[in-house]
Amino acid sequence: MLRKGYRSLYMTRIKDKVLYSYLACMFALQFKAKGTPLVKSEIPEPKPARGEVSVRLAAAAYNRRDFWIQQGLYPNVQYPVIPGGDAAGTVDGREVVIDAGIGWGTNRRVQSDGYYLIGSPGQGTFAQHICVPEENIYNKPPHLTLTEAAALPVAGVTAYRALIYRGQASPGERLLVTGAGGGVALTAVQFGLAHGMEVFVTSGSDEKITRAKELGASGGANYKGQEWEKALKSQAGGFDVIIDSAGGDGFSKLLKLCNPAARIVSYGGSLGKVNGLSPQHLFWRQISIHGTSMGSPEDFSEMLAFVEKHKIKPVIDSTYSFENANEGIDVLSKGTQFGKLILEIPG
Repeated sequence: MLRKGYRSLYMTRIKDKVLYSYLACMFALQFKAKGTPLVKSEIPEPKPARGEVSVRLAAAAYNRRDFWIQQGLYPNVQYPVIPGGDAAGTVDGREVVIDAGIGWGTNRRVQSDGYYLIGSPGQGTFAQHICVPEENIYNKPPHLTLTEAAALPVAGVTAYRALIYRGQASPGERLLVTGAGGGVALTAVQFGLAHGMEVFVTSGSDEKITRAKELGASGGANYKGQEWEKALKSQAGGFDVIIDSAGGDGFSKLLKLCNPAARIVSYGGSLGKVNGLSPQHLFWRQISIHGTSMGSPEDFSEMLAFVEKHKIKPVIDSTYSFENANEGIDVLSKGTQFGKLILEIPG
C-alpha cells in the first residue's frame, strides 16, 4: 500500500552528469498496449494546472468504454492509458464526486466540439490522484458513501438527461427502459420510479427482469423471445417514454409500443443500424425520437439534487481491488453485471 507523502527517487542524466530528484508518486492502473490487461504502475502524481484541483480518489466505477479502450475501439487512444471516468474522493478533506465530462460549453442542448470524457484523452480515474477543472467537482450527496457516489456520475447524468431533459417525462406516465442490467438503464429505472412513473423493462435475462421488478418495475419482457413486444403490449398497453441503448432491428418494434405523442430517447447503439422503421408510425402518432449523450453541467447539478431529494442509491453489482481489477474488465466484456462495477482505490 502506498503511504501518504510517499516519494520515489528518480534519476535524470544530463550530458555526463546524473541528477537525482524526489517526486511525489502514486499507483495507477494502465493498459500498456492494445489488448493487454490492466497493470499496476507507479507513476508521478499529477500536479494541478491553473483552474484545476487535485482529487484524492477513493473509488472509481467501470464503464463499457473502459473495455473499448482496452480493445483499441475507442477513438484517439494513446497507450499507455489510465482508463476510468467515474470517481469520488476528497479535496482537502471535502468529500466530492467528479463530473467526467470536460468542456461541454454554454449550450445545454448540445456539447461543444471540444467536449471529451476523463480517461481518454488524458488520465482516467483508475489511480490514486487526478487533476480536473474545479467546475467539475461537486459535493457528494450526504446519504451516499464514497463507493456509492463513484457509481453515479456517468450513469446518473446520462439517465437524468435522457429521462427528464430529452424525454420530458412526467409523473404518472409509463416508461420503458431497454437492456435493464447496465448502469445507465438501471439508473433510469430508479429515476423513473422516483419521478412517479410506472416502469417496465426489457432484458435478455429473465433473472435481470426479476431483479428489476424487485427494484419496483411493474413488468418486463425478454427481448430474446419471439414476440417480446406483444408481451409488453399485453402488460402495459403502451408507453409514453422509451429509453433505449441498443438500436438494431428491435428499435422499429419500439414505435409500435408508443402511445400518441410518445418520446423515444436513444443513448447507444450496441446492436447497430435500425432497419424496418415505419415513418407512418412516427407522423400519425406524433412520436418524437431524440438522441442524447452524457449531459451538461446543468444536467449534472440537477441530477445530484434529484438523487439527494429522493435518497437514491446506485445499484452496485460488485467491487474490485487494484489486485483483481482485470476481473471487472472481464465482466464488462461479457455484460453479465446487474448494476455498476466499482474499483476500490487504496489509500
